[in-house]
Amino acid sequence: MLNVTARQDLMRMIVETLGVVVEEARLDFSEDGLIVRVVDPSHVAMIKMEVDSAVFDTWEVDETNLGLEMRKLKEFLTLGSADDMVEMKYDDASGQATVHLGRIDLNLRPLDNSTLNPPNVPSLDLPCGVTISGADLSQALRAARQVGDLVNFSLDENVFSVNVQGSTDSVNVQFTKDELVAIDCNSPARSQYSLTYLIPMTKIFSGMENVNLRFGENFPLKLNFDFADGAGHVEYFLAPRVEGDY
Repeated sequence: MLNVTARQDLMRMIVETLGVVVEEARLDFSEDGLIVRVVDPSHVAMIKMEVDSAVFDTWEVDETNLGLEMRKLKEFLTLGSADDMVEMKYDDASGQATVHLGRIDLNLRPLDNSTLNPPNVPSLDLPCGVTISGADLSQALRAARQVGDLVNFSLDENVFSVNVQGSTDSVNVQFTKDELVAIDCNSPARSQYSLTYLIPMTKIFSGMENVNLRFGENFPLKLNFDFADGAGHVEYFLAPRVEGDY
């Protein structure tokens, strides 16, 4: 049994964030909250999301794993405004899921959970970290995308740099220690990542007060941020592009 209700803006945040990586996701509901783990088909990007049950207006849940199409949900949720209430129900007996928004009921046949195996979240010891405003990071990445597809992150104890070298042009954005929320780096590090994967995420975290990035020399990127006043937490992992390997 599943019966949860929340504001449209919370539901939309959940669906749009997952939709950056996958078209289909298994939502794991428990007594304490929602946990979702997804990986993109190429196994380059991964998301782990946790949302505390307390942030929902209604949370009547028996442990339920519900596979749904993110694209369908995203399009449906655009029919409402931020303050509208969205109700999601699942009936074990009928195997039918229903999403209620205003006068509209969207009836969905859940996906086969056997085809939606959540990935194992990697345990990474990433040596360097920086915390920056979501707006600043979003602007830097969008500027970088104007001249290239691969972005270089560089970090030392005083400066965080975002750099792209295109065929004829380049973009370089630097943030000094005083311009950052926090910086944690004992040894300089540099790593390169695909903007094809990062740019869609900028639409998600651009409004976040703080975003934390951790990486190392040619290490994967781990990007963290909270939403819904800290009740929701996202960990986004992205494999590096090691120069010379492509």
